[in-house]
Amino acid sequence: MTATPTATRITQEQVTWFAHTFDQLVGNIEKAVLGKQHVTRLALTCLLSEGHMLLEDYPGTGKTQLARALSATVQGTHSRIQFTPDLLPSDVTGVTIYE
Repeated sequence: MTATPTATRITQEQVTWFAHTFDQLVGNIEKAVLGKQHVTRLALTCLLSEGHMLLEDYPGTGKTQLARALSATVQGTHSRIQFTPDLLPSDVTGVTIYE
């Protein structure tokens, strides 16, 4: 017998609360990062879905400021990595060697 997944019912009140809270978070971040509402919404969505985010853009476009504002808004922490041509992913994430 196959188990069927059960969907959690979300009320209209919960949807309204989430939309209002999300807009408040975006508004708070936009006080520090101007003119990037779409990027701000994507970054916040990534955070709430427990995903990973790589910010790539030209120098001076507010990538670090966005990360700082996002972490301050949710009372979290952030770290910044300055990439160089010789930096490998394992330099950031580490590596496990099995012998």
